[in-house]
Amino acid sequence: MARLPPPIILLAFIMGACTTVGPDFKSPSAPADEASGYAAPGDPTPANVRLEAQARVAGPWWLAFQSPELNEVISLALATSPTVAEATATLERAQAELNMARGEQRAQADLTASARRTRINSRLFGFSNFTPPTINLYSIGSSVSYDLDLFGGGRRATERAAAMAEVARQEADAAYLTLSGNVARQAMMIAALQAEIAAIEAVIADDRRIFEMVKRAYAEGGAPLSDAAAAYKLMTDSEASLPRVQRDLATARHQLALLVGRAPGTWSAPDFDLQKISAPSEIPVALPSVLLRQRPDILAAEAELHAATAAIGVAEASRYPDIQLTATLTQTATTPESLFGYSGSGWNLFSGLTAPILNGGVLKARQRAAEAEARVALARYQHAVLRAFVQVSDGLSDLGADSQTHAADLRSLAASEATLRTAHAAYAQGGANMRQVIEVQQEVSRARQVAARSRGQQLVDLVALYAATATDWATPKP
Repeated sequence: MARLPPPIILLAFIMGACTTVGPDFKSPSAPADEASGYAAPGDPTPANVRLEAQARVAGPWWLAFQSPELNEVISLALATSPTVAEATATLERAQAELNMARGEQRAQADLTASARRTRINSRLFGFSNFTPPTINLYSIGSSVSYDLDLFGGGRRATERAAAMAEVARQEADAAYLTLSGNVARQAMMIAALQAEIAAIEAVIADDRRIFEMVKRAYAEGGAPLSDAAAAYKLMTDSEASLPRVQRDLATARHQLALLVGRAPGTWSAPDFDLQKISAPSEIPVALPSVLLRQRPDILAAEAELHAATAAIGVAEASRYPDIQLTATLTQTATTPESLFGYSGSGWNLFSGLTAPILNGGVLKARQRAAEAEARVALARYQHAVLRAFVQVSDGLSDLGADSQTHAADLRSLAASEATLRTAHAAYAQGGANMRQVIEVQQEVSRARQVAARSRGQQLVDLVALYAATATDWATPKP
């Protein structure tokens, strides 16, 4: 049986002794009890919400509102927003850094070539009886080096770079989710404000009609001056309430232009119609354990924890020895045609060992700092999970309260309108005075505005719930 050369045996022993120090990353465990979902005892919850192990809608979540204008604006924002451009560039940088880390794990090879003209100083070698010669010298060579990475510092560095690339990918997803949610929220606010403006304008039209009617009655002696003054005040109060809502509408449109990445003077928001925006009949919400694997901010925090865990291995490996293998081959000749001949070749094969001895405790302190940073990352992950659960809980309770509030507002509006019709009929028959009609008209005015506002708030909170559960927000899933 043939024996292997000692260098080969030594190399095989070294390769077999390679290990990876530092802790291996494990994903934090999911919540143990999911039976209670998100709501606390006594929280108002909407009846059309259902908890599912795989909560999904048909495509991007905003399609559930069935608004072509909303679909168009969100698509524009995702394509042109500077926030998305920043997140995309950050992701590309992280992926490039990952490729750098992977490349450093492979063998490194370099090529060198030179041509020079040299005058040999013969007197240096004790020859003084002839003219020092001048020669041409051509050289070409290569070198190959490979780090054995005995304790896995390079492998942990690559693992950390991969985790940071995942952080950037999830943060890009979070940027898309946040942007789409904010765009939808502004769109719902615009729709609600436009509905409120329409309600105020209708009230102003009614007030003007009443004022003209009372003014004619006063001119004919059929109504006292106090009724005319009251009708005029009702009309002017309604007119005074309009500019405030118009200002809020302008602000909401400006904010939407900012989200889209356009200046308000060069882009106008569509006219979102509150009556044409449909809320889904059923709202799927993921279970807490599914939410952990679905929300990009939670996944980004988990990836940061992974990166911090890998950094412990990087710091620990730096405390142990490492071996670098290097080989060089050089061809040298005085003429180009003889450059690649055997007589002009030279090679070198060597290995270098480096090991820390005295460093003032720096390397050990660096490892302890990495371990502390991993604990920081774990705390941040736990906070991200709690924040996500609270946001879903808030969304559910807000939406439940909104549903009850809007239903009550609609009942109040219907009752006020019925009372107004009765008051008008009584006034026409002389059974009521104008002040009574005006008071009822004021109640109808407030009820219309409140109903429009509560409907808009219901849609805004529904957007917040969709964004909090991160349900199919970016691309359709198969």
